[in-house]
Amino acid sequence: MTQELAGYRAPQVCKLVGITYRQLDYWARTNLLVPTLQTATGSGSQRLYSFSDVVQLKVIKRLLDAGMSLKKIRSAVEILREQMDSDRPLADVTLLSDGQTIYAAHSEEEVVDVFRRGQGVFGIAIGPVQAEVEGAIHQLFPDDLHYAGVIEAGAN
Repeated sequence: MTQELAGYRAPQVCKLVGITYRQLDYWARTNLLVPTLQTATGSGSQRLYSFSDVVQLKVIKRLLDAGMSLKKIRSAVEILREQMDSDRPLADVTLLSDGQTIYAAHSEEEVVDVFRRGQGVFGIAIGPVQAEVEGAIHQLFPDDLHYAGVIEAGAN
């Protein structure tokens, strides 16, 4: 038996994030957010999204709801990717925007500094978004507490 990472299929992701399949498909096709576990390889193939992908999609949805353009959201996604590649945990990041630029703050002091300069229009703390996604996953899969862990696949 081999172990493979579990992932989330498009219908599950749409429920978890609160978006339509059409939005999810468009975002994948335009490289706004491509699933990290498995991309679509043709008709009938399924995309497989990681937990981190779902969190990023939830942030994208929040930014859209706040009135940000897709162009600005693309830069926010780049910031999130950079943060995920760093040593700092994503849960400690707050995305801030002044309506023109998106900033990544790592401490309360940085958040306060942006607002003190009168630049902050809104902010999204990533930690609570992660907790919200975890709660939504638990509601979607109430009998399987380890769904986000590993699944067993047949031996090759």
